[in-house]
Amino acid sequence: MRHLFLILFACFYLQINAQDWKTTTYQKNGWGIDSPTIIDKKKRNVLLFSEAAIYTVSLVGLNQLWYTDYPKSSFHFINDNGEWLQMDKLGHMTSSYYSGVAGIKAYKWTGMKRKNAIWYGGLTGTFFLTIIEVLDGQSAEWGASSGDLLANTIGSLLAIGQALKWNEQRIQLKYSYSPSEWANKNTEQLGGNHLQRALKDYNGQNYWLSFNLKYLFDIQTTNFPQWLNVAVGHGANGMLSAYQKKNDSPRRRQFLLSLDVDLTRVKTKNKLLNTVLHSLGFIKFPMPTLELSNGKLHAHPIYF
Repeated sequence: MRHLFLILFACFYLQINAQDWKTTTYQKNGWGIDSPTIIDKKKRNVLLFSEAAIYTVSLVGLNQLWYTDYPKSSFHFINDNGEWLQMDKLGHMTSSYYSGVAGIKAYKWTGMKRKNAIWYGGLTGTFFLTIIEVLDGQSAEWGASSGDLLANTIGSLLAIGQALKWNEQRIQLKYSYSPSEWANKNTEQLGGNHLQRALKDYNGQNYWLSFNLKYLFDIQTTNFPQWLNVAVGHGANGMLSAYQKKNDSPRRRQFLLSLDVDLTRVKTKNKLLNTVLHSLGFIKFPMPTLELSNGKLHAHPIYF
């Protein structure tokens, strides 16, 4: 995914700032409906200015880095749903999800009605990523992807649905990366250094659904750790290009089961440390893991 770096930059920026936003506490009226709140216009303007700045910088950067050197075309779609064993689609979903999580908190911070804040904020990622699809669709080199649009929407709806039901995220999408043996065989597509490979080498990436045990299953035991999660993940290996070529090694999917730590629920007495931990909450914590691939089960003492 050519533009993943700027997408993650936008998500990370929103996540860091969201830690300092104290959201509005909503009260229920006699009919069980959120009482009206008054929007703080100053906060609203700060939020809108910040979003506009992020979108502008990101889109201008994308245009300069990837689109200016390629010819334009009429808007068109391509079918890339078979590429990279759908790992790129999981990346879109995760980026959209975390943009939505941060967006919900930001819109609540302005004093907007709870449901409006959830919908407007939760669709932040889909809105941003849809603009990028429009740019792709007008480039002769690429094209808009219906699979990307669907993945973006699913990520947003995961954030929105949980906020509406629980007012928090009990199921999180997470990301992890470890260097793969395949990147050196195609540095142009998979990256020439570790930063590039963390964004481009789908062989080294894993995407996870991480379930918080205490709050998802309403465990009442006071000593049960609120930060303990169970995660199921998907990875892939053996991919030198988007599609399998004749002389390539066989590619395979990896299905993963692991424990995890919800860093957003870890509290310390140090505010700066809390901010750092919570901002890194999108990363799957290294833990013992079971892997199912090629019909065989493998156990990893520590897996990232």
